[in-house]
Amino acid sequence: MSAVEINFDGLVGPTHNYAGLSYGNVASAANRDQVARPRAAALQGLAKMRALLHAGLPQGVFAPVARPDLRFLRSIGFSGSDAAVWEAAMRAEPSLARQALAASSMWTANAATVSPSADCADGRLHFTTANLATMLHRFLEGPHTERQLQRVFPDTAHFAVHPPLPAQAAFTDEGAANHMRLCRAHGAAGVEIFVYGREAGGIGTPERFPARQTLESVRAIARAHGLDPGRTIFARQSAKAIDAGAFHNDVVAVASEQVLFFHADAFADPEALRAEIAAKAAGLFEPIFVEVPADRVSLEDAIASYLFNAQLVRFPGQARLTLIAPREVEETPAVAAYLADLTAGQGPIGEVRTFDLRESMRNGGGPACLRLRVVATPQEMARINPGFLLDDARIDRLEAWVSAHYRETYAPADLADPSIVREVHEALDALTGILPLGSDFYGFQRA
Repeated sequence: MSAVEINFDGLVGPTHNYAGLSYGNVASAANRDQVARPRAAALQGLAKMRALLHAGLPQGVFAPVARPDLRFLRSIGFSGSDAAVWEAAMRAEPSLARQALAASSMWTANAATVSPSADCADGRLHFTTANLATMLHRFLEGPHTERQLQRVFPDTAHFAVHPPLPAQAAFTDEGAANHMRLCRAHGAAGVEIFVYGREAGGIGTPERFPARQTLESVRAIARAHGLDPGRTIFARQSAKAIDAGAFHNDVVAVASEQVLFFHADAFADPEALRAEIAAKAAGLFEPIFVEVPADRVSLEDAIASYLFNAQLVRFPGQARLTLIAPREVEETPAVAAYLADLTAGQGPIGEVRTFDLRESMRNGGGPACLRLRVVATPQEMARINPGFLLDDARIDRLEAWVSAHYRETYAPADLADPSIVREVHEALDALTGILPLGSDFYGFQRA
């Protein structure tokens, strides 16, 4: 059956700032307490969405969460008006308050794990909302994400939206950032690859940074989606990659159609993974492996440039794939030289297009972090809530909304300002007039 891949990008939220909350994310830690530019961040993301839409790719958008998370702050003992809760939290528990302020839902690769209907036993398109239980600021996103998925994909005859797995160390789950799919064509049956960093009880835990995805979590997701074990793979990410700062698999590998593009140090046993992919793809497609040698691009350069945190796409009419990468790949000499050789050859990747995503990159998120890939048949496409699919007019409205409601800068000293709460509520209330979220989508609206 025919199908298309839709990229749902996260709209950067009004409280985008650099709090350095993500332990194991090198860029996040390095830029802690720098001055952030939320308006520029959101406009950079929308510019990428518009460019890919103009290139012929379907494009969707997800709304940001309401921040600060006042429900969370009230649950830990703060009370009073919204502004009073925020003021008191910043004064008494600034580190927890900044967790509640994070705009990290912009990275929708962590929103959920998605399996196309061609792979699922019941013929529906499945989503499992990520619990993101390793990091507090991400864990707080779960209820919002599940609610949003239900608004975007409301037809239960065609879509199954699963709640997060239990928020316990044995089931920590980071969503599609640790999931890949290979196939002959998007609508054909494929091989789904789930990447994990440890087993419950700490087995295989890296030495320096936490492994955020467990084997138990990905097995549970595969069962919930009704995947065929004969076309499902569970691959361990290398501890070396995690300790170098590859906190998700999508920092060291990306896949599309038959092509797996990955760093030589991405997986614990790359040869075994190659063999299992070949065996499980037999009769369906011929996998193509593009392995980047460590002597051409070091792990450090791969992570600094986010070479692999890219979108691998096929533009209409193109015979070869295009890598959608951050501008940083051009500024890292070893990576730039490698990509020049890669695209000059006759391999499956024929072009690199770069985008300025500086604001997201400084917080540790590149093009792949910003999007959730959804493969949909024409019947499923017709049942997606159309108000979340982008055209030029809707992007124009979103850009105008950002320009009207976002601050130009956020310095650490600005974050205690109690007017932040009112500003964000006004902005998100206006957003529900642009995206069909409903006038009761956000908690502050229901209250």
